[in-house]
Amino acid sequence: MIKKRKSKFTINIGWLILILTLVFIIFSVGYYYYENNYMYNIYNQKNVIKKHRNFINRLLPSVTDAQRKYNILASISLSQAILESNWGSSKLATNYNNLFGVKAYNGQPSVKLSTNEFVNGNFINIKGYFRVYKSWDDSVQSHAKLLANGTSWNQYQDVINSDNYIEAAHNLQIDGYATDPKYTNKIIEIIKKYHLNQYDKVNK
Repeated sequence: MIKKRKSKFTINIGWLILILTLVFIIFSVGYYYYENNYMYNIYNQKNVIKKHRNFINRLLPSVTDAQRKYNILASISLSQAILESNWGSSKLATNYNNLFGVKAYNGQPSVKLSTNEFVNGNFINIKGYFRVYKSWDDSVQSHAKLLANGTSWNQYQDVINSDNYIEAAHNLQIDGYATDPKYTNKIIEIIKKYHLNQYDKVNK
C-alpha cells in the first residue's frame, strides 16, 4: 500500500494566503489611520492659518493708526502682539485685552498675574500687576504711546526713529524693552514668516 505524501505546495499556498491576509489587514488599518491623521492635520493647519489671518486683520486698523500717530512700524506692533499674546490666546489678552504684557502703575486698572522674566541668565516666575484694557484697540494704542513717550527709566526713541523692522527690533532690545535675550530674533522671525513688513508702507 502506497502512502500519500502531503503536498508541500498546498501547505505553502495556505501560508501565503495567511500572510497576504495579514498584510492586507495591517495595510488597511495603517492607511485608515494615515488618512484620518492626514486630513485632521490639514484641517487643523487651515484653521491655524485662518486664525492667524483673522488676528492680523483684526489689528491692522489699530496698528496702522498707531503708525501714523506715533511712528511705530506696523510690523513691530503686530509681531510684538503675536509674540506676547500668542495670537491673542493668552489669559492676559483674552480676559483683560492686554496684548503686550504692559505693566500697570498706581491708579491704572490692573490685575495681578504670574509672568516669566529673564533675570541673571535664567527665566523666573514672578507676580506683577498688568494693565486691563477695554479692547484690543486700546491695548495697541497704549503700547504705541508707551514706546513713543518712554518711561522714567527707559526711552525708546531709537525704536521710533528706526527706518525698518530689523533696525527697530534690534533697538527694542538695546533700549531695554525686553529681558529675553532672544527677543530681537523672535520678532524678526515672526515678521519674516508672516510678511508683516508689507504693512509698514501703508500711509507712512
